[in-house]
Amino acid sequence: MRKIDIDNFHFKNFNVEELEKYMTTKQIPAKTTLLYEGDVADKIFLVEKGLLRLWNNDDGKDITFQFFFEGHFVSSFESLYTGEPSNFSIESLEDSNVKILDKRTFDKFINQYEEVREMFTQLMCHRFIDYTHFFLSRIKENPQDRYEELIAKQPEILKRVPQYYIATYLGITPVSLSRIRNKLNKVD
Repeated sequence: MRKIDIDNFHFKNFNVEELEKYMTTKQIPAKTTLLYEGDVADKIFLVEKGLLRLWNNDDGKDITFQFFFEGHFVSSFESLYTGEPSNFSIESLEDSNVKILDKRTFDKFINQYEEVREMFTQLMCHRFIDYTHFFLSRIKENPQDRYEELIAKQPEILKRVPQYYIATYLGITPVSLSRIRNKLNKVD
């Protein structure tokens, strides 16, 4: 997931501190669910410190779609936009500090400030690109190729995310991930 750094986004007619005045800060313990699958999303989270994941329960099978680190915005944007129940849960994997923006305030700023609308349009475009890549990699690449791409493009995941969740992100079992890691370690 590409980071959209709110501090480095160029606003002409909007003061970022104005938006931050409407955000609340909350400390979240590890393994806390911020949004349950089936609930309607009414908040956007900005990760100040920590690690969150977006995931789905497919008949008891855990499927992780994305991980979110410091500086990332997180929500079930499809649910936030449509007002329909979310297909995803959002959970903290580490003790985390998040800033929270409620939907009503978000809508106000999106409608009032073109720069904020542009920033979130970019965020949604990046999210769509990431989803497209995620789904295509599941279709076109084998698990080892997906793991090698993860090593090359998202090494922070390997440093901070427990192996079980990496396996659910790659679409494999933890045992298969262990085999792939052992195979690649023997080659090195």
